[in-house]
Amino acid sequence: MTWWSYALLSALFAALTAILAKVGVEGVPSTLATALRTVVILVFAWGIVLARGEHHALPSLSRKTLLFLVLSGVATGLSWLAYFRALQLGPASRVAPLDKLSLALTVMLSVLLLKEPMNWRLGLGVVLMVTGALLTLK
Repeated sequence: MTWWSYALLSALFAALTAILAKVGVEGVPSTLATALRTVVILVFAWGIVLARGEHHALPSLSRKTLLFLVLSGVATGLSWLAYFRALQLGPASRVAPLDKLSLALTVMLSVLLLKEPMNWRLGLGVVLMVTGALLTLK
């Protein structure tokens, strides 16, 4: 499969996540719901790593790689905590589009920090994503 196939699958599973999580956080503290979700992901991901034998690569990871993966994990955890709380307080049809502003922020940060190229089509896409997310608020 190509990278865009995986990206589309990611979008599909993210959409399912919003709907399933909205139902799952009813009557449950959002932090507990996030912790339970995290345990499932932990077991699932390590199961795949072990089944594929990828755990053998652990000793070869550099300190830089470990640092950035830990920082990414912290950012993910904070994102999930905020997302579950937002789902608990608001409708999924409004929370999810605002959460997806991360798409526009990722493009902007990748241009600024990773020096990835920007062109008019990418810029227009970012503007349209932000506009679309904001239109869902009313």
